This record gives sequence, structure tokens and C-alpha cells, in this order.
Amino acid sequence: MQLAHQPADPQARTLPPRPAPSRFNAPEHYKPAPELWAAVQTALHLGLPLLVTGEPGCGKTDLAAHIAWYYGLGKPETFNGQTSSTVTDLFYAYDALRHFQHAQVVREALTPDIVERDYIRYQALGAAIKSGQTRVVLLDEIDKAPRDLPNNLLAALEKLTFSVPETGDPERFTYTAAPENRPIIIMTSNSEKNLPDPFLRRVAFFDIKFPGPDELLDILRTKLEGFERLDADKVIGLFERIRRADFGVLNKKPATAELLHWAAALLQLGVDTSRLDIPANLDADQRRLLGYSLPVLAKTRNDLETLMKSIGGVPKVP
Repeated sequence: MQLAHQPADPQARTLPPRPAPSRFNAPEHYKPAPELWAAVQTALHLGLPLLVTGEPGCGKTDLAAHIAWYYGLGKPETFNGQTSSTVTDLFYAYDALRHFQHAQVVREALTPDIVERDYIRYQALGAAIKSGQTRVVLLDEIDKAPRDLPNNLLAALEKLTFSVPETGDPERFTYTAAPENRPIIIMTSNSEKNLPDPFLRRVAFFDIKFPGPDELLDILRTKLEGFERLDADKVIGLFERIRRADFGVLNKKPATAELLHWAAALLQLGVDTSRLDIPANLDADQRRLLGYSLPVLAKTRNDLETLMKSIGGVPKVP
């Protein structure tokens, strides 16, 4: 891997080799713990939404894609919670401004079909119901939404029907899911705020614990190209020491997603991972290369400085 910045004729400069398609987020390589998969089965049998919590990067959102892949249901329909989200946003978005601008230019009234085609965009839950098929719906970071949205969502899920009055013909543009095509609802939360009790009483719940060393080893073996060239035990050992704050307290602990990218960076950079058990014993070149990999683990300036000074040295800018 060429790290130094070497001035050259602009015509001679080329990009480094592009990475091959990643297996990191491939749904077939997601490995849910037996307890998590049991919670999925319980939610499916009872027809309940499944609320999944856990620290960022532990695989909450990947679970929905794995369920969809496992049962052959296509890609999940995804909605990302926002502080301004309403229950209507889960079904569709209406481009009122564009519709209004068109009305100022063209006085002739648009037909309901044209309004639906040009100004309505069906979103996660709405798209799943409208499809007429069983789909997996991921409602990501539901705790970011206003407090009343979760309860409104459960009321909507009981009916599994919605209308689009903006078309001008809400009776015709009403969609209802048949009971056999009930969406499979997976919700995630980072526990940034407490969810209402009535909501929690009507969902199945599972908290994903951070994987232990054996599970991390299995994740690397399954998802990392070139795993056989890695001293995985020592990579995981150093990674766990970083999470335990052996080298300094971090504002954000790296999670499994960071471990995968870091291990890939170590391979790409040519770091001798067999010597990572005692980073201080690495020679200057190896410490420099290790330092180049640390921005994958640290996500704040202070955390990067902590890791650089403690285990990577401070690489000079070429």
C-alpha cells in the first residue's frame, strides 16, 4: 500500500485499487446469537414488533436484513427515525411544495393518479402494505422520534391500513394489508430516551450484548476477506484492551463494525498482527503503520489522540 504523497504528473496519478464488494454487511453472513434468534421467532409467532437495543455498531440494523434474506422476502423497507417524524411519515411522504408550485403554473386540476405518481412517495410501512406481500420493515432508531409516535405506530399496526387524502380521492387510495401479509416489524433503539410504557407492553424486546472473544473471532472469520493472514486472537485481544480503556478512556468505544474495518485496514497496511499483544515492542515502521489504522477505531479527535499517543505513535503527515 502506497502511503507517501509523491508529487507526480497529474496524468500519471491513479487511484489505489478499489476494494472488492464487502462481506461486512452481507445479510447471509450475519450470525445472530441463539437467544436473539429465539426472540425473533417469538415475535413472529405472536405477530408482535421486535424492539432491539444495544450499543451502536452491535448489529441491530443488520438483523432486519438477515431476517428478510433468511425467509426470502427481499430487502427490508427502512425508515430512519427523526425528531420531527410523525406516524404518517411511516406510510408516505407528500411533496406539498412541488405540488403547490405546479398548481401556480398549470391551472388545470391534476387527476388523483397523477398526484400519487408525482407527489407521493411511499415509505417503509406504506410501501410494505401497498406491495400486497409480506415484507420486513425496519424502523431504525425509533427512540429519536417524538414520544407520541411509538404509541401511534402500534395503533396503526393493529389496523394495517392507511389512506392518502392528498390525492383528492382517499377512498380509492386506501391500502390495507391482509392478515397473512402482515409486515414483520423490527425496531431499533440506542436507548437515548425512554420509550413509553404502553408501547413497551405491546412489543417483544431483546438487548444485544457486546460479543465475547469467541463470538468476535467467529465474526471475523465469517466476514473478513484474508482472515487466514491475520493473527485474529491478538487483534481481538488489543481491541478488547482498547474497549476496556487500558490505553485511556474513550468517548465512544469501538464496536464490531469498527473491529471489522480495523482488521481489514491492518491487513491492507501490512501490520504484523502477530506482535500486537505488546504494541510498545513494535518497531518504528510497524508503530507508524498501526497508527495509520487507528482512525478506523476512533471517532472523535480526543479519542484519536489518546490511541495515537498510547499504542500507535503519532504518524507524520507525508
